[in-house]
Amino acid sequence: MLERPVLIGSEIYRASTYGPKHPLAIPRVSTTIDLIRALGWLDPAQYLDSPMASVAELCRFHDPDYIAALQRAEETQSVTPEDRERYRIGADGNPVYREVFRRPATSAGGVLLAARMTARSGGIVHVPGGGTHHGQRAKASGFCYVNDAVLGLTAWLDAGLTRILYLDIDAHHGDGVEMAFADDARVTTLSIHEAARWPFTGTVHAPPHVLNFAVPSGFNDTEMRALLHGAVLPLIARLRPEAIMLQCGADALEEDPLARLALSNNAHVEFVTAVKDGAPRFIMLGGGGYNPWTVARCWARNWGALNGFTAPDRLEPAAEAVLRGLTFHRAAGRNPPEHWFTTLADAPREGPIRPAISTLAALPEILGAVA
Repeated sequence: MLERPVLIGSEIYRASTYGPKHPLAIPRVSTTIDLIRALGWLDPAQYLDSPMASVAELCRFHDPDYIAALQRAEETQSVTPEDRERYRIGADGNPVYREVFRRPATSAGGVLLAARMTARSGGIVHVPGGGTHHGQRAKASGFCYVNDAVLGLTAWLDAGLTRILYLDIDAHHGDGVEMAFADDARVTTLSIHEAARWPFTGTVHAPPHVLNFAVPSGFNDTEMRALLHGAVLPLIARLRPEAIMLQCGADALEEDPLARLALSNNAHVEFVTAVKDGAPRFIMLGGGGYNPWTVARCWARNWGALNGFTAPDRLEPAAEAVLRGLTFHRAAGRNPPEHWFTTLADAPREGPIRPAISTLAALPEILGAVA
C-alpha cells in the first residue's frame, strides 16, 4: 500500500494550449500544481513525472490508424481532409496544436502509471492531467484525443481486478468511458452530469452496471449531497469495489462558462472525502473546467482532501501570487472577484432538493443496481 497519496504531473501542460480562442487556452494542470506547492501541500517524495504512453499502450484501446493520424498531425501541424473527416482531428473543437499527440499520450501515461502502481500495492494517486473521458476508439471528441480513463481502467482489468467503479462528476457525460465498458460487467460506471448538455447522452440506465444521473441546471451543493448519500455511497457499499476511479471535472462549478450547474468546490471536497476510502485502490483524475481560477482552486482543494489538509481562511502570499498571475480572456476574467485570489474555499451553495433530484437518488434501489 502506498503510504501517502501520490500526485502525477508533467511540465508538458505548462506551455501547451489548444489555441488562443479555445476554451482550453487556459493553464490548468500547471497552475493547480503550482498552487498546491505554494500551499506547502506537496512533499517532493509524493510527486512523480508522468511518462508518455507508448503507441502499443495507446493501442490497447485506440485504433492504430487513428494513433498514427495523431502522430502525423503533430509532426506536420496540419491534417489532411481525409483524416479530418474520418478521425475528427482539426474538427469539432479538436484543433491541431503543437503537442496534439504528446500531450494526450502524457495524460494517458500518467493514468497508466497510476493504475499499475495501485494494482500492485493499493493506495491513492491523483493525475490532474487525466480525465479525457470523451475520447473514442478511432476519433477525437469533446477536446479529448486519447481516453486515458479507459486505458487506466483497462490496465486494472489486465491486472486481474473484476469489480471496478468509475465515477464521473464532470458537467458533461462521460460517454467515451461508458461506451467502452457498456458490455463489461466488471466495470460499473456512474456519471452525474448536466441534462441536455453536450454530448447529449447519459439519459438512460443499463443496469446493473451503467448508471446515469442527468441533473437540471442550477444543481446545488445540497442536491449533490443527496445523490452522494442516496445513490453513490450505497452503490459503493453494495458493490464493494476493488478499485475506484473518480473523474473530477471542475466545469460543474457555478462560475464555469461551459455549463449551467451551481456547485461550489465544497461539494467536490465532500464527494472526494466520502469516496476516496471506498476501495483499496483509488485514482482521482482531472477533466473539464474552463475558468482558470475555479479549476485551480477546486483541484488544489481536492488534493488537500486526499491528504487531510484544510483550506486556510486566507491564502499566504505565495499561493495568492499564483492566482493573481492568471489571466482569462472571457467576461469573467475582466473583473474577477477578490476571493478568487485570496481564498481556496468557495462560499457554500446550498439550496432546495428538487423533485428531479429526489427521483434520481432513488433510482439505484428502484433498478436493483447491484445485486
